[in-house]
Amino acid sequence: MKRGTYYVKSFEEDFCTKTLVGKEKVDFQSVFDIVKTKKIKPNTKSFGRKRRLSCTILGEHYTKTYRPQGIIFQTQTQPDYIFPFDLVLLSATDRIIVHYYRIKNNLHVYYNHTLLPGFEKFIFKDFSSMIRKYPSPEKAWVAVNLFRKSKGFGALPQQKFRLVEYNEAIFHKPVLIKPIAIFGYRAETSKIAEKLNLPHYVSAKHFYKHLESK
Repeated sequence: MKRGTYYVKSFEEDFCTKTLVGKEKVDFQSVFDIVKTKKIKPNTKSFGRKRRLSCTILGEHYTKTYRPQGIIFQTQTQPDYIFPFDLVLLSATDRIIVHYYRIKNNLHVYYNHTLLPGFEKFIFKDFSSMIRKYPSPEKAWVAVNLFRKSKGFGALPQQKFRLVEYNEAIFHKPVLIKPIAIFGYRAETSKIAEKLNLPHYVSAKHFYKHLESK
């Protein structure tokens, strides 16, 4: 990638990360705290895994994001590991929901599934090795479907393809960051970017296209 590696952490509309306390979803860290401290803390607890920070690494074929707004940043910290798609595709269930807004009030239900045995085959230590194995979301889509069918689950319908259009870079400890930009198409997002003194883009894809044009 040009000019280093860029990560995305997406947020809900209120620009706060969330975490689960029992069955309750609670605010965890605001974008204002993240930019002020230049640190993002692990917030996600799901699928029987320890608490982690899930981000996306932007690349030529990975410009989509989990949610439509968030922060773009750089860090010198290397991810503990990377998945070439949303981790939910490796969960032992056929009830896989594509759009976060449909589950955000029932995270304790959808995040309570275990992962399929052998899921570790999709773990990569760095982005370049992941891209060598799965150079495009289409390649990852074929591979995860074959894997799920080998475990007794049906093929994923095409409307779930969105879940392979972004990757998951996982950190288990707080990450020191250099904030780069805020993205999101809602009118309030540009105001948040202005308050944070950061550039604003309507999407991570627009940011990446701008980067590539330099």
